[in-house]
Amino acid sequence: MRLKRLRMKTGEASVAAWHAGAWYPLAPFEDALGRAARDLLTFLAEGAALRERTAELLDRAYGEGRPPGPVREGALLPFEPTSFRDFMLYEAHAIGATKGWLKRFMPRAHRFVQLYERVTGRPHAKVRPSALWYRRPIHYLGNPRAFLTEGAEVPWPAYTRALDYELKLGFVLAQPLRNADPDQALAAIGGFFVIKDYSARDVQAAEMRSGFGPGKAKNFATGIAAEVVTPDEVLPDWQRLGGRVRLDGEVVCEGSAAGPRFDLGEAVAYASFGEPLEAGAVLATGTFPGCSALECERWPQPGAEVAAEIDGVGRLTQRLGRPLR
Repeated sequence: MRLKRLRMKTGEASVAAWHAGAWYPLAPFEDALGRAARDLLTFLAEGAALRERTAELLDRAYGEGRPPGPVREGALLPFEPTSFRDFMLYEAHAIGATKGWLKRFMPRAHRFVQLYERVTGRPHAKVRPSALWYRRPIHYLGNPRAFLTEGAEVPWPAYTRALDYELKLGFVLAQPLRNADPDQALAAIGGFFVIKDYSARDVQAAEMRSGFGPGKAKNFATGIAAEVVTPDEVLPDWQRLGGRVRLDGEVVCEGSAAGPRFDLGEAVAYASFGEPLEAGAVLATGTFPGCSALECERWPQPGAEVAAEIDGVGRLTQRLGRPLR
């Protein structure tokens, strides 16, 4: 089921479900659905039984010729994220992004890495992830208050001249977790959506070398799609999902979710090891291989429209602002 939040003409927020080619607000069905009609996280937490009940209500409304109801323009965040953890599940992205960073910022080192790869047929150790990456689902903690959804202008921090976009598959927990096993972790996932992470690449490398991970390089903005797709439509074949990024309407990079080092259940279980994850916690796979400016060498300019999409999941379109002073 495809869901989002919208604002009705009365000003009230409502969960809406895509049905028969239209978005149906669920607030008119509040007597039958309870709090889930207005709170998307509650809806996701109720699982398959609520989805079936909602589908029956919408089938009846559609069959009786009842229109969806008037709504206001403009997208809303699907829910208020309680935290944000972003994994790096793809070796190909880690290697490609490192080589891309060298090419832009350390061209002599990049030429050496290229020569080594041509001679040996394998990537140089300096561009591969650390040994720990191969043993654990590494992730960083982002800023849950910096999420921006469909149509929002993305702030361009004054401290960067190398603003990058990154396409990721995002998901939200509908149930809290702590010390979960992989099966419990998968069962807690409530829905999937497009994440478009933004990175200040000329700041990131120095922050990573500090030993504390990214800070100003990441925490100024993260794009999250307005639409959420329930797990039954994504989980069975999530590694077959393909996606792409467009700059001002032109496709500049394409990739897929295939080939992660760890499965989603393993990754979420590791994140919950020894610490609580709340309902509303947002997590992401890390960048699909090839789907960043570092890899495809198509850097955005201030004012550019950046659209990211994942087949079967959704699309997120935003415009970059001008560098802040």
